[in-house]
Amino acid sequence: MAMKGMLLVGHGSKLPYNKELIETTAKLIAEKTDDYIVKPGFMSLNTPTVEEQLEAFRDENIEMLVVVPLFLAKGVHINQDIPEILGLPKGERRGTFQLNGKAVPLVYANPIGSDPLLAELMLKNASDAIAELKP
Repeated sequence: MAMKGMLLVGHGSKLPYNKELIETTAKLIAEKTDDYIVKPGFMSLNTPTVEEQLEAFRDENIEMLVVVPLFLAKGVHINQDIPEILGLPKGERRGTFQLNGKAVPLVYANPIGSDPLLAELMLKNASDAIAELKP
């Protein structure tokens, strides 16, 4: 059975931790589900690039490609750069992705945004910070 592909897009950074965070998140997603082949790609400063990972997906047996940016908010990369790389017209979130020999749907997801799960994570981080104060 064909699976979906997920390209997890990170910004990229000179700091190694940024690359590790994106790669670890991609692994965590893959461990949570059998529905996706997950590959991380970066906009700048790190490899593999978004373009390189799009090429890598052309050899996978997927029925759909979902591009998920690991960004908090919309900005130039989200609104302009990533859609351009994906060949999507301005404002469009759907298109097609050419695999070897066939075209499959391409879907572009929103950044994290203001999500209740993010609020929960911030509360967890606050609790962790307080817990670290205790001897």
